Amino acid sequence: MAYDIVIRDGMVIDGSGGARYRADVAIQDGQIAAIGRINEKGKETIDAEGHVVTPGFVDGHTHMDAQVFWDPIGSCSCYHGVTSVVMGNCGFTLAPCKQEDADLVFRNLERAEDLSREAMLEGIEWSWESFPEFLDAVDNLPKGINYAGYIGHSALRTYVMGERAFTDEATEDDVRGMQNIVKEAVNAGAIGFSTSRTFNHITADDRPVASRLANWEEVRAIVNAVGETGKGVFEIAGEAPGRDPERIREYHERLRDLAIESGVTQTWGMFSVRVAPDFWRPYFDLLDETAAAGGRMFAQVHSRGLNNLLSFESNLPYDKWDLWRDIRELPIEEQAARLRDPDLRAKLVEIANQEYTGPRIVGAELRPPNWDLVFPMDDMQYDKPSMAQIAQEKGVDPIELMIDMALEKDLKMFFRTPIANENMDDVLEMMKHPRSVVTFSDSGAHVSQIMDSSLQTHLLSYWVREKEAMTLEDAVRQITYNTATMWGMHDRGLLREGMAADVVVFDPDTVGPRMPEVVTDLPAGAKRLKQTAEGIRNTIVNGEVLLTNNEYNGATPGRLLRS
Repeated sequence: MAYDIVIRDGMVIDGSGGARYRADVAIQDGQIAAIGRINEKGKETIDAEGHVVTPGFVDGHTHMDAQVFWDPIGSCSCYHGVTSVVMGNCGFTLAPCKQEDADLVFRNLERAEDLSREAMLEGIEWSWESFPEFLDAVDNLPKGINYAGYIGHSALRTYVMGERAFTDEATEDDVRGMQNIVKEAVNAGAIGFSTSRTFNHITADDRPVASRLANWEEVRAIVNAVGETGKGVFEIAGEAPGRDPERIREYHERLRDLAIESGVTQTWGMFSVRVAPDFWRPYFDLLDETAAAGGRMFAQVHSRGLNNLLSFESNLPYDKWDLWRDIRELPIEEQAARLRDPDLRAKLVEIANQEYTGPRIVGAELRPPNWDLVFPMDDMQYDKPSMAQIAQEKGVDPIELMIDMALEKDLKMFFRTPIANENMDDVLEMMKHPRSVVTFSDSGAHVSQIMDSSLQTHLLSYWVREKEAMTLEDAVRQITYNTATMWGMHDRGLLREGMAADVVVFDPDTVGPRMPEVVTDLPAGAKRLKQTAEGIRNTIVNGEVLLTNNEYNGATPGRLLRS
């Protein structure tokens, strides 16, 4: 017998957290067929000497709902070993929705998740109205990786209520309609139900996204309807109760009580923030409190700062300011030529140092930076002095330093500025909590501002190899078994005979993210950030090689993963 694929002489890290061991891995008919000393040949053989062999990585927080229609391989997640993703987070989905009402869901996605309306209009071939029909549409697409999806509250609300979803509380009939639709969706395979109540999520015309108009009783009723199905996850982009302990506690009790009452597994993302360094800790206490009371709740955490990436090729904080606006509208080569004029540079620096008087800024939108929290990104070394430190050493203004450093790279230079997770000690502590999972790439969203699809390879390169703060076995478990299990993907996340053959083969000595780049490969020519990885030899999805040395081979082995 010849297996489809035999991976030979690799160091197996199976996702369980157990110690690594040398073995061969055989794949047949999309499943792990054998692990050990394998004498039989394979139709394809992968020499994994010097590499580790792990389960494919699972990312539980993406926004690929639109992207899946024009990008079958799930970039940029796929370049970093991710073989399965959960889309539809934060209440933002493309279904349920009639084609003629598409602008209602685009309105929720366009600003809150930085998705180009033009790209969505050109790139999506609409063939559904209900959520089950949307799942069927995704199921029928050629796919490189696996996709699961929530039904989103904002789409659900606009489908039932129309324009009233952006202005009114729901009536009893509205709520009953949403309950029936969400049960239909979960029974058809939706991974669960997601919502947003955060002030950061607003529409292009400065109104709250539809889910933010819902009162808590509406949310509670819908989540309890999910509970009636006996499956599903509830994901919430949470409220902002401020720093008042009583308000925080009241909110936490509502979350806890809903997890217990509904029986639905609950999850939310959490970051540390410099201005309130201990804000995150009561949330992690809540995880244990909820478990002790009989509910199930877990936090989604990141492996580094939540970074805006600034560059002349993409976005700068001053793009709409006087004089800057005129320069930034020029082709990049002309910008470089003009920026070499010292008089012009001096004027730009003067303007950029003026007090900000622009529109209200929310979420990941650009703002005049604190240069103590802006770091040059001319390579992938993470720990560097800030632009303020470097500027002080050189005796120049940080804005002038930014211009000069960018010119040295022909304006192909990034600067990263964290908007959360500034403290790496907090990041490590959150990752090691037993009720957290390392995920939250936001892949498919904020495509011109944020590039966090590489959080898995950053975990492996920075925390495992560079800092030695986590073993490779623990890190792999975080992004395979833990994530797969939390979202109910029980046939993935482990290398075991009979499990789905989602496999990554990588070099632990070199694995890590490459430098990002700006590309214009979205529909309608919209820009996005793209980032691939070093050290990943093969990414295998459902028993077929998808990528070799990060090069896509044209295969489409991905599947829709239904609950």
